[in-house]
Amino acid sequence: MKRLFCVAMIVGMVAMLSVGASAQVKKGKSRVLTTKQMMTGLIKPNCAGIGEGLKAAPADDKAWDDLATKAALLNESSFILMDDGRCPDGEWANASKALQDGSANVLAKIEAKDYAGAQEAFKGVTGSCAACHKAHKK
Repeated sequence: MKRLFCVAMIVGMVAMLSVGASAQVKKGKSRVLTTKQMMTGLIKPNCAGIGEGLKAAPADDKAWDDLATKAALLNESSFILMDDGRCPDGEWANASKALQDGSANVLAKIEAKDYAGAQEAFKGVTGSCAACHKAHKK
């Protein structure tokens, strides 16, 4: 009976921890923005905009500036992903750090108007997204 009680306690604790980690992925602890809203309203449009904008070399300074804004917003989102207790595990943390580094690198290449370099650096951004989505997107 004592052994059954111990097993039940362990299963219950694992279940509670799983729910807690899952809740952090869906929303931070105190802010209203959900992770889904952040992905659909901030991360996805800016990431897609950079991908689209780098299909051909930007034609003018306005196009370069638009890409720079998108890269800077992606970089800022990498910090938001880690803030407010939103991070549930190391996979999330590593992917967020990779997004931070990758988007900063893309921004530097865009600011230098290095089209080929920006395309190459953008692979780091998309790789960070793929790593986190593999672990967390259902």
